[in-house]
Amino acid sequence: MFTPDDLQSIKFQIEEGIGTITINRPDRFNALNRQVLSELKGLLEFINATYNHETVRGILLTGEGEKAFIAGADIKEMSRMDINQAVEFGRLGQSVTFLMEKLPFIMIALVNGHALGGGLEMAMSADFIFATQNATFGAPEVKLGLIPGFGGTQRLAKILGRNRAKELIYSGRSMGAAEMQEIGLVLRVYETKETMINAAKEWLNTAAHNSLYAIGKAKQVMNMGNDLPLAQGLNHELSEFSAIFASQDMREGTRAFLEKRLPKFIGK
Repeated sequence: MFTPDDLQSIKFQIEEGIGTITINRPDRFNALNRQVLSELKGLLEFINATYNHETVRGILLTGEGEKAFIAGADIKEMSRMDINQAVEFGRLGQSVTFLMEKLPFIMIALVNGHALGGGLEMAMSADFIFATQNATFGAPEVKLGLIPGFGGTQRLAKILGRNRAKELIYSGRSMGAAEMQEIGLVLRVYETKETMINAAKEWLNTAAHNSLYAIGKAKQVMNMGNDLPLAQGLNHELSEFSAIFASQDMREGTRAFLEKRLPKFIGK
């Protein structure tokens, strides 16, 4: 069974209820190879199976060093792949992005430096993207004779709209943090990495005053509904809306409101 002790290319720690995942290949600009993706997949599955809202407020995803969040997939490794190996590599990358979206905790991607190709795809799978002023984003796959393979063609279009997504993918150009914030991909921009990290932790601590259990359910419903026709999405919302009436947090929240006091949520 996977444990964090198995990690070689990733660092993971939980401090004061906030987990931090750091891609740790600074000599390769934190590029994604099979090992990194396998470790990330195992770690996300471990987090989902091990922790709950009583022990974890949220998860931060970042890259080691000052130059890159994740500069993309490992081109050297990809250049040696055949079609079958490419299928497995793409499937592995997509499974990681699905796990990020399904994680019941708030997840913030902290982008410092390059977030290109697979790095952009990983960042988009978090709930929010915070970035430093020097961050750059792009989908340069077509410059290598490739297309995005970890969900970029789908998520970019859903987040930015089809025309914006096509322009970004067809041109392969990089965009700065300010431009990405203007079009809605980046939520907040900060001057330094340290300021960004502190702001993200403060954001998660503030969110923890609400019911993290309810937030996790809202995340699940919104992410699933994004891929469903409206009528099916509404049915799923209704199912989870009614089910949450059985939660302790719902009883505590409504009782606290009626008693004119602050609620004491327990995350279930």
